[in-house]
Parts: sequence; structure tokens; C-alpha cells
Amino acid sequence: MSQSTPLPRFEGTLEIGLHKGGRRLTPQRRKVLGLFEDKGAGIHLSAEEVHHQLLKANSRVSLATVYRTLRLLVDMGFLHELELSEGGHRFELASNDQPDHHHLVCVRCGRTEEFESESVIQAGRAAAEKIGFKLLESTLNVRSVCPECQNDDLAK
Repeated sequence: MSQSTPLPRFEGTLEIGLHKGGRRLTPQRRKVLGLFEDKGAGIHLSAEEVHHQLLKANSRVSLATVYRTLRLLVDMGFLHELELSEGGHRFELASNDQPDHHHLVCVRCGRTEEFESESVIQAGRAAAEKIGFKLLESTLNVRSVCPECQNDDLAK
């Protein structure tokens, strides 16, 4: 890696975690995590978008490797996975700044926007406590149609 390219923020932790599991910190794993760190918290990407952006940056990585790496990074707690009801998955950088956040997801184009709602968290906490559960986190995925897709409908 050249001196002008900063090491990913999680790289030391990633390397330690991989080493404990008998795995290596490959250039492909470093690039996938680095992409999310460059984008920052709150950016949601599909595996195909990750692959496309890495190819655009002249990083040679197969789509199968991207899928495996995303799964590994989710399992290790570096990324969060957002499972869409349409069967798609989006990934975002894990952040302690917003552990309880929610998503508006366009069912047409997949655009995903985050929002916070204390009332959603309180409703989840109340429901959990009512039946003896302890709330760990709260996420709500709201299926919707984004403004651009609504405009496309009007134009037809």
C-alpha cells in the first residue's frame, strides 16, 4: 500500500479478528472494508454496487469474493446487513453513533434513507418488556416509493 493511501480505520482490529479465525487480511478484504469507510456511516450498498465501485476504482475482485467478504465483515461486526423484503440485501458500516436507526427503502430502485424515531424505539422496548424480553436494538424497515420513482410513475 502506498503512503498516500491511509489504512482503513478498522484494519488492525480486522487483522486481529481474521488471524484468530485462521484467515488472512487479503487485499480484497481490505478494499471492501476501505470502500465502506471511505463512504462513511449511513451509506447502504448492495454487493453488486460494491463490486461495481471496486471495478471502477481498478480493483480486481470477483463478485463471489465480494459476497464472501461482505458476509465475513457482517459476521465480524464491521458491517450491518439490511435485509429487504424483496430478497435484496444492503450493507452499511457499523457505527456506535446510531445503533437504533430505521430505514425508508424504495421498493422500486432500492434507495435507502435512514431516520431516527424515539417513538419506534419506545414501542419496541414496551413490546419486549411486556413479554419478558430485553431490547438490544431497534430497527424498522419502511417499504416505500422514493420521490424519483414517483415522478417516473407520473411521467408514464
